[in-house]
Amino acid sequence: MNNSDDIQQTIKKLQTWFERIGRCTVAVSGGIDSMLLAYISQQCLGDNALIVHAASPAVPGADGARVRDYAQRYRWNYRQIASGEARDEDYNRNPVNRCYYCKSSLYVNLRGLQHGQVITGTNMDDLGDYRPGLIAAHEQQIQHPYVECHVNKAGIRAIARYFELRDLQDLPASPCLASRVETGIRINPEQLNLIDRVETWVRQQVAADAVRFRIRQSGMVLELDAQVLAALTATQHEMLSEQIVEMAKQSGLRASLEFAAYQRGSAFVGVKDTVSYSHA
Repeated sequence: MNNSDDIQQTIKKLQTWFERIGRCTVAVSGGIDSMLLAYISQQCLGDNALIVHAASPAVPGADGARVRDYAQRYRWNYRQIASGEARDEDYNRNPVNRCYYCKSSLYVNLRGLQHGQVITGTNMDDLGDYRPGLIAAHEQQIQHPYVECHVNKAGIRAIARYFELRDLQDLPASPCLASRVETGIRINPEQLNLIDRVETWVRQQVAADAVRFRIRQSGMVLELDAQVLAALTATQHEMLSEQIVEMAKQSGLRASLEFAAYQRGSAFVGVKDTVSYSHA
């Protein structure tokens, strides 16, 4: 969607969608999808769009800061709530469908605000992924404007460029920190804090779009873009390794560290073998 007319038509579809809804609660995580949706909803509905960020140990610190910055900059009708998933033992056990329990907790809390239809930034590309959170969304009658208007990730980036939201348009994907923990390893806040600190520090050292610090049964893994990983010097490799191992020790985690090329969803175990899920 690079043609200006196509972009404008898609924006018009989204605007019409919001005008029809009239009042909504926007779940905003801090990533480009939900941030752009919140931006458009506020343009269309003003204070009738309640924009809500759920604070959680699983949310990268930079994402929460980005939401607060936009809320102040654009004068959103904004609230921050506690996500609450850490109180759910099913979530803490970190099963393969962990996301289902997290989203169930989130959507119950958002619906409890009683501010119109609850909506999310789920887009067309998400329907091809393993996303048990979509089951929770269906159960809680959550709506997805991008899906209903047939907008994919490329379209979202094109719209962000059209609105000159330069700090969003090329923003790398930022899934929740719990996604870095291998299925079956118990989730705890100290672990998530370590993951956030390591990834933030690594991004300050190397120019990489994808940085994932994963905790697995076999040890710790730092994943970087394949080209970035291949270009690391021996000195950089040693410096990164020593610092990350030390940070982990300070957080009570003693394990070996490996380096690997970034692989999406590589913390999940047995998804294809254990889960059958349809988006229909």
